[in-house]
Amino acid sequence: MNERQEKIIAAVIEEYTTSAVPVGSKVLFEKYGISASPATIRHDMSVLEEEGFLYQPHISAGRIPTDTGYRYFVESLMEDRELSKREQIALQEELLKLKAKNSRLSRTTAKLLSVASKNLAISGILDKQEFHDFGMRDLLSEPEFQGLDEVCRIAEALDYVDEMFEKISKEMEVGETKIFIGKENPIDSISNCSMIVSPYELENGEKGVLALIGPKRMKYAKNKSLIEYIKKILGSSLPIIIIFIST
Repeated sequence: MNERQEKIIAAVIEEYTTSAVPVGSKVLFEKYGISASPATIRHDMSVLEEEGFLYQPHISAGRIPTDTGYRYFVESLMEDRELSKREQIALQEELLKLKAKNSRLSRTTAKLLSVASKNLAISGILDKQEFHDFGMRDLLSEPEFQGLDEVCRIAEALDYVDEMFEKISKEMEVGETKIFIGKENPIDSISNCSMIVSPYELENGEKGVLALIGPKRMKYAKNKSLIEYIKKILGSSLPIIIIFIST
């Protein structure tokens, strides 16, 4: 893949993440400053489709990223994103407010993550199988989850979340962060989603995991940075497991 094609992949993903609408060459030319004519951009998009990085859902439509396209972006093009100082302070202040209102840390953490991501968050601890959630309404407002089948699959997955994440965490190193995209997802019932997972172990030996589940067009860099920062401000001695379902 040449440099211009990499810019096209990155631009298609950025635009599709925001719009959830297939992206055409005109948008890339006018909005993203790619130094090529619309005809050249269309040709490159056709090449990227032939190579499996993009997909055209309809003949007259633009293109959307495939699982392979997202994987290439995450591994080769995505830059780590650090939360701004303002975002960090806001998260710390909100956590203190929620803790003052509710002594159950897992519950306050779920609410904090739901507010921060504007999506569904679930928190708990694997050893005790105790979970709390907030933000299902935000998740179901996304176009990918309007169908009844998708809603049922997500609900079914959440019913067995303790079993699923116990198995997944055993297959990963403590502190490791993995991104599963689409069919890579180890949870078969939500193979149309992406998931970010990061297991850890507390000082008292209890095991937890941080995870994010959402549309394949989720904001990978932002969501990964949220998970890492929440781990940092809560500290390794706090017994929680956090699951994001996000965009």
